[in-house]
This record gives sequence, C-alpha cells and structure tokens, in this order.
Amino acid sequence: MSDESGIYRGLVSYGDREFSKFLRRTFLHAGGRSPESLDRPVIGIATSTSDFNPCHRQQPELIRSVANGIIAAGGLPMEFPTVSLGESFLEPTSMVYRNLMAMDVEELVRAQPMDAVVLVGGCDKTVPAQLMGAFSAGRPAIQLVTGPMSTGRYQGERLGACTDCRRFWARYRAGEVDAAEIGRVERNLATTAGTCAVMGTASTMACIVEALGMALPDSATAPAVHADRLRIGEATGVAAVEIAAARRTPDQVVTAASVRNALRVLLAIGGSTNALIHLTAMVGRLGLRIDPAELNELSSTTPVLVELKPTGSHYMEDLHASGGLPAVLHELRDLLDLSVLTVTGETLGERLGSGPVWVDREVVRPLDSPSRPEGGLVWLQGSLAPAGALIKRSAADPALFETTGRAVVFSSLADLAERIDDPELDVTASDVLVLQNAGPIGAGMPEAGYLPIPGELAKAGVRDMVRISDARMSGTAYGTIVLHVTPEAAIGGPLALVRTGDRIRLSVAEGRLDLLVADDELERRRAELPPPPPTPATGYRRLFHEHVLGADEGCDFDFCRP
Repeated sequence: MSDESGIYRGLVSYGDREFSKFLRRTFLHAGGRSPESLDRPVIGIATSTSDFNPCHRQQPELIRSVANGIIAAGGLPMEFPTVSLGESFLEPTSMVYRNLMAMDVEELVRAQPMDAVVLVGGCDKTVPAQLMGAFSAGRPAIQLVTGPMSTGRYQGERLGACTDCRRFWARYRAGEVDAAEIGRVERNLATTAGTCAVMGTASTMACIVEALGMALPDSATAPAVHADRLRIGEATGVAAVEIAAARRTPDQVVTAASVRNALRVLLAIGGSTNALIHLTAMVGRLGLRIDPAELNELSSTTPVLVELKPTGSHYMEDLHASGGLPAVLHELRDLLDLSVLTVTGETLGERLGSGPVWVDREVVRPLDSPSRPEGGLVWLQGSLAPAGALIKRSAADPALFETTGRAVVFSSLADLAERIDDPELDVTASDVLVLQNAGPIGAGMPEAGYLPIPGELAKAGVRDMVRISDARMSGTAYGTIVLHVTPEAAIGGPLALVRTGDRIRLSVAEGRLDLLVADDELERRRAELPPPPPTPATGYRRLFHEHVLGADEGCDFDFCRP
C-alpha cells in the first residue's frame, strides 16, 4: 500500500515516516483490526448520531449496514463522529451551526486517512453541511440519508411532522382545538425515527442530492424504519469502495448541468425554500453559482408533479411506494441533461433506464397533467429586495400573488412575540406583515418567516395573508410568505426602512417586491437607523457574525468559497 492511500494516507509527522506507519498500525490493532484488514482501502463513515437529534436515532443500525457493504466489497470501514444538528434543539437556530458542521466534516475528511467517505445524515442542515464539507475536502464521497418518518394516526387521520404540526397549532391558536386535544395530537405527530414525513427541507435535500447524482438511485425516499433503508445502506457501502478505487471526486459529478437538473427537481417536487440557500452554499464550494434569472426561467417551464404536503396531501412514504424520485425523474427526463455523470459512474440516462414498473398517479402526476403548471419557487427582486427574495408559490394562495397592501411592521422576533396576539394590534387581513432583523446577522436567520396570523384574525377565520421577512421558513410550512429578503435589515437593507403604514407591492407574475415610498423619505429614515448589532466577543458566533454571507450567496462563510 502506498503512502497516498489506505491507512497510510496523510501520515502524522514525527520526523520518521516508518515510525509513523508503525504507530498507526499499533493503535489500529488496539481497535481489534486484523493485520490483513489494514491493507484494504479505508472508507470513512461520517456519523451524526445524537440524543439531541431524534431524527437520527436509527443511525447505529444503518451504519452497521454500511459497514457490512464496505467489508463485502473489500474495504475497511472506519466510523467517526461529527457535529450533529437537531433542528428544534439549537438556539438561536440550527442555521447558525450549519457552517460549523461543514467545517468539522471538511477537516475530519481531509485530516484522517480515508480513500472515500460515506456521509450519513438527514435532519435539515445536516445533509448540506456534510456535502459542503466533502466538496471542499475534495475526497471521493457519497451521501446516505437517514430517511423520512412513517406517519402516525390520530382519530382515524394520518399525521406526519411537521406540516400537520403547523396545521393543528394554527387550529389551537384559533381556539378550535383545546389544550387537552393538542396534547394528544402532540404525541401522535412524530412516531418513528426519521426526518419529517412531508416534503420539508430534509426530504427536499434528500431528493436534490439524488438528483445531483451524489447518492444511489431510489435512496432519497425510503422511510427510516423500512428494510429498504438498510439495503440502501449496504449498497452505499459497496458503492463507496468502488468510488474510492475510481477516485471519483464530487467535482466530477456536481457540474453546472447537474445543478440545473437538481433545480428542475426542486421545482417539480414543490420543495423547500431552504433548499435554495443550501444548494447555493454547496455548489459554491465548487466554484459554481445559481443564477436567479435561470431559476425563474426553469420555474416557468417546470410543473409541480409531486402531491406531497405542504403542496399536496400525501407523505414521503407514499412517494417511496409510488416509485420514489426515479418516478419523478422519468417524468422530467425530456427537461433534464441525461449525459451528466452520477457518483456510481453511470450517466443519469443510464441510471434511469426504461422507467419504473408502476407509479401512483395520485402521488406523482404525469408531465402532461401536473399538479401545478409552473414550478414551486419564484425569485423576486425590487426596491425592497435589491439582491433578491424568495416565495414558494406552490404552498401559497394564488389570490394573494398580486397584492399591494399596508405594512404592519415588527422590528424583531421579540417584538413579534410580544404584539402578534395583542387584541389592540391595528391589523386587517389585507395588510402585509413585515418582520425585520431576522436575517443571518440580525438573528442567525431562524425559521421565523412563517409569521403567525395575528390572534384576533386567526379567531375570525383568516388562514393566510402576505408575510415578508429576511428570515427563513420551514419546508413543512405553507402560506403566501416572502423570505430571504436581501440585503437583510440588520446591515441596513431596505427592509430596515419599512414603517407601519407604508405600501408594499408584491407581484409574483413580474417577480417583483417593491416598497412604495419616495427616495427622499427613505434617505431620511436611513440617517436615523440605529447602529448595527455588536459583534459577539468570542468563539464561533463571532466567526459567524464577521464572515457569514447573505442568503443570495447561501449564507456560507466568505473564506470557505474558492
């Protein structure tokens, strides 16, 4: 075995290379490794198990399947832990720590001796963090997602986190569900291991990764507790040994053409708005960029085909039973570049073959009879969002797509929490709710863009209204919500200048978001803006504050891009 592969890759420097090899073998023997196994290609398995990440609680069993596949293919599996990002357990938001996990993965893949790495994760920020790190490390890599939850049951109704979480919580806020019932619902929303059961961010990223070619075919949708997930794990281990031998690095797979394919898929599945930030950050590590104009062009020519919540009525387990992502890719094949390489060495065209045997057309609609004629996302620009904003039209009310309304402004998350249910709040259903200072610098960019309907309006039956912020929104959420307004308010973007009573115009048809206030008045307000928030004194949060980019650049760190 050469010094450039296997256990001898990247030797620790003691001034004596043979001693370095001797010492490395010694400590591997301490782990019970046989002398023969040390001559095999080393396949790292990056794990993200944590008690703070219930989505990943079945990872130990899945990792055993991966290891079995690696051993069967003649490799040496080496499991190692990384940061784990449990979506609902990280303050102020998991988005702050995505880049930390990416740095962790990058450095551990680069520093430890492995010929390829299997990235095992699922929860929202985990998969993009793993791929960002792997793309920067440049080592052969393959993604294995943990898979979605299976649905629960409540009074004869199927339930799945987390679109149904939001639906029942909205009913609770409106007084339609009492405290005792919401407690019973709470215990039936998430009943198995796995990521959210709907087309939220985790499921969207799983589909995007498969569409990019960085995961095995039909691997995005298998439920976490399904035997298919273990079979996929074993097959991924086998594939990892092959990509190590071929030295097939991510930059050979992820190209401008495969990114375009992934955007088509994002639009066709009615995927999460978060996915655009993550995909931008991921491909940015390879020197690629996403053009907003191209996104809108693709959106105008890519119909929504998948009937999953929050856009439709089904769940990820239904998509898996209906042919999985390959069924969607087959419908889109005339719109895709089939010549792109996938991680297994096949082209996308070779991978798709002749098509699935059977597809449930209630779940995956045919291209000529789609769920919606246009894609799920639209990039907006205008005087309120010079560098852009995003709306998920597939989960919004078309009656609100062309709206000019009066702004009702909340200056911060704390202000929103304090006043949104105040009976004295001056607000009507035709107003536009505006949240400021919730972007990357302002608040870490939490999933606060899903502003609740004001209490009095909710009780009166209002279920949607236009909401605008520099925050994000969970992929499980729904509503006419404009997100990722850039530049953000905390750095002096136009969003910071909006005042209650201003008129705002949203036009989805024109891709516009405009603040209808005279320039001289805006300049007067700009002169009165408070100073930007102080930089944290120490640690990772200081690094984040000083180096995070805007949503239009994926909220990556400026020093992590080539």
